[in-house]
Amino acid sequence: MFHLRLVRDETKIGFMRLRRVTLALSAVLSVLSIVLFLGVGLNLGIDFRGGSLIEIKTDGPADLGQLRETIGGLGLGDVQIQEFGAPDDVMIRVVEQEGGEAAQQAVIANIRGALGDEVEYRRVEIVGPTVSQELARSGTIAVIAAIFAILVYIWFRFEWQYALGAVIATIHDVVLTIGLFAALQLDFSLSSIAAILTIVGYSLNDTVVVYDRVRENARRYKRLPIVDLLDLSVNQTLSRTIMTSLTTLLALSALYIFGGEVIRSFVFAMIWGIAVGTYSSIYVAAPVLLYLGLGREGEGRSGGQAAAQENGAA
Repeated sequence: MFHLRLVRDETKIGFMRLRRVTLALSAVLSVLSIVLFLGVGLNLGIDFRGGSLIEIKTDGPADLGQLRETIGGLGLGDVQIQEFGAPDDVMIRVVEQEGGEAAQQAVIANIRGALGDEVEYRRVEIVGPTVSQELARSGTIAVIAAIFAILVYIWFRFEWQYALGAVIATIHDVVLTIGLFAALQLDFSLSSIAAILTIVGYSLNDTVVVYDRVRENARRYKRLPIVDLLDLSVNQTLSRTIMTSLTTLLALSALYIFGGEVIRSFVFAMIWGIAVGTYSSIYVAAPVLLYLGLGREGEGRSGGQAAAQENGAA
């Protein structure tokens, strides 16, 4: 039977030789991401800032491209235009403008003037910040709950070192993704929260595959040094990791190119998250086990033993 393998079975890449460099790089990027988040902040979209909402019905299937071109020329900032329900039903959402309710009413008037009487206006309203704050709170709780569930799941399936390592790798991916949004000032909306939760699941899946092989090899090769054991486990899962990442990135790239503006920020976050998640499963999740004092048969070592192993492997 034919099996496609991107990496040969006898591959012996010394990933752990770079553990200090990669962990230091991850720490620096994580701190930089937090600084950007606290200093620059996120470019919150309509979901979190509020704004104007206009529901229209067109004469025949809506031409979303033409609508985006017409409304985009008004200089209103973040505008979301999408179909919902029937092909002739369109929802237009415009981010909150400076100047209070008067500015919001002016936005609605400008859009009405641009579209004219060729469409039927079914609903026109202003979404206040109260709903937006509740969405932000719910999104934050969802991410925290997902990470906590990961901690409990890995703890029961493996041991505490694996659980903590998986959480560290997952938080690393989430922080770097949020840092990307802050650095590039990408629109941060509910779809961005969905992207982060998807990244959490993908990162966890990659990490569990590596950890499962580490645990299996720890039982099989009882005399193999921990550093060599981690290298062996990562090399054995490398073909699967690369194959999964590449196929996922190919699908996401097609969505990014042909999927349209509505899902572009979501797909971009996913592409970044897949790349970071693949990196963290190799260069964060695995080396962290060494510093947490991973032992044999799921038994942790004392801090002194772990330090001795680390110094001896240097």
